Amino acid sequence: MRIDSCSPGNRGSAPLNWAAVNLLVIVVLWLAVGRAQAGPEKPDPAAALRSQYQSLDDRIKNNQFHKPLYLDSKETADNVAGDIHALLDHPYSTVAATLTKAENWCDILILHPNTKYCRAAPSEPVTVITVYVGRKYDQPLEDASQVNFKYNPIEKTADYLQVQLHADAGPFATRDYRIMIEAVALDDKRTIIHLAYSYSYGLLGRLAMQTYLGTAGRNKVGFTITGAQENGQAIYVKGMRGVVERNTMRYYLALESFFGGLAVPAPARLEKRLNDWFAAAASYPEQLHEMERAKYLEMKHSEYRRQIGTE
Repeated sequence: MRIDSCSPGNRGSAPLNWAAVNLLVIVVLWLAVGRAQAGPEKPDPAAALRSQYQSLDDRIKNNQFHKPLYLDSKETADNVAGDIHALLDHPYSTVAATLTKAENWCDILILHPNTKYCRAAPSEPVTVITVYVGRKYDQPLEDASQVNFKYNPIEKTADYLQVQLHADAGPFATRDYRIMIEAVALDDKRTIIHLAYSYSYGLLGRLAMQTYLGTAGRNKVGFTITGAQENGQAIYVKGMRGVVERNTMRYYLALESFFGGLAVPAPARLEKRLNDWFAAAASYPEQLHEMERAKYLEMKHSEYRRQIGTE
């Protein structure tokens, strides 16, 4: 008696092809193993940055900065970090083309009052951006601290950019000194920016900062509001978070002022950038007022001439 390879309810249908079934099972298992070995799909950094910006939408639109900007900071036992999410009124193509040229970073960094000199030197395997960091007055380079940043354009696509500057050692016995920028197109004319600034420190670095915070920096504050006084005036964060917030903002204003300078002919750009940076910093007198405009301009013109080798 012959028994067909089929279910009782389908007698008379074509026999089941077990060879084909086995092959299908093998293919399915192979695909499953391949996916498992490949691991989870890599997240889309452009989508992640847009999502992060959208999650901060209310705070970016309504804040004490009077511009589309959100600032946050964190402090641990051996690290301090500041983050800014903001909107630049410049197309992504301009932002990406500018920040992927290492020499442009020196024209950005020199606007910061503590930057005394900057030079980008292409080398293998990475370009090194040498920055001298000092006090907020005219200062010989031998009295400033040299910081050697490795310039690393981590990723650049049609709508997303990430660039990082990293130095093993920084001023005041700091280490793991980082400046990172992410950028993504919001639309044809505007770019979402994420600026992250951080550094770590050991015992010597902490002691140096505590000395500063107990003397010259004892009355200085950051931007995060931690409470209110009896008269309703805001109480701002102090200490290490205050320090990193002020510097993160200074770097952001330098970035913003640099791009603003692209609106005028090349010979007039430095003057516009310097004046724009000072005017923007003067908008936050409690945090960023350090000197008068004339002193800042005189200092920066001298430092820029030194930077380009004409002084």
